[in-house]
Parts: sequence; structure tokens; C-alpha cells
Amino acid sequence: MEGLSEFEIAVLDKLLEGDDSILADLRLQAARSRLASRTYTDVGFYCDLQVPEEVPRVSPANFTVDDVHAEVAGLTAGAMFVLFIRNGYITSSEGISVLDEGWPEFIKEFKLHYNGGATRTGRWIAKIQ
Repeated sequence: MEGLSEFEIAVLDKLLEGDDSILADLRLQAARSRLASRTYTDVGFYCDLQVPEEVPRVSPANFTVDDVHAEVAGLTAGAMFVLFIRNGYITSSEGISVLDEGWPEFIKEFKLHYNGGATRTGRWIAKIQ
């Protein structure tokens, strides 16, 4: 997870938490990944990640994980996150303020949770494409 901020690492860890073998493989990818670029928007950010090709791909090859939200100091309704997997590799993550509020310059105070609360419930793959 070379190049990511503490907040971005915490979000990625939460998105990949769980006993599923696909999540375990994605954690291996994340551990070997590095930040290729970070883009801030008015209401969030994108992190493009690179995973070495020798790291095994996951199947299904194209899907998203988007069941993590955060309470963030400075954001009235918090933030939501999406992790993109393309061609079997983690390619990017996105953070968006829920009410399209301006994204804070620095995030030090936050609390991560799943859509249903403290633990993940239901299916964690959001969209297979």
C-alpha cells in the first residue's frame, strides 16, 4: 500500500475485511500495491493503484465493493467509498462525501463502518460487470 495516507489505508483495510477467499486474495494484492496517482475532486478523491502482474488475479474479474461508510470530521453526513476491481486486479478506490460537501484537506478524525453497522452483513460484491 505504498504511497497511501493512513486514512486511505484504513478505508482499504475495511473494504477488504472478511473471511471470503476473494477478499483474502485482494488483501494480498493491496499489500503489494502502490499508489500510481491521487486526484482530489470538490467532493472526494480517486486513488489509482498498481498491482504487480505476478500477483494472482481474482475471479470474478470485474466488480466493485462499496459497503463502507465513514463518519468524518467536517462532513455532515460522512463519506462513502468504492473499490474497483478490473481484469482481476485492484485498480482504484474512490471516496465521496455523501452530501456533495467539500472534501476536507486533512482527515484525522474518522470512524469506519459498514452499511448495516459495525459488521458486514449480506453480499459484499456490489456490482459484477
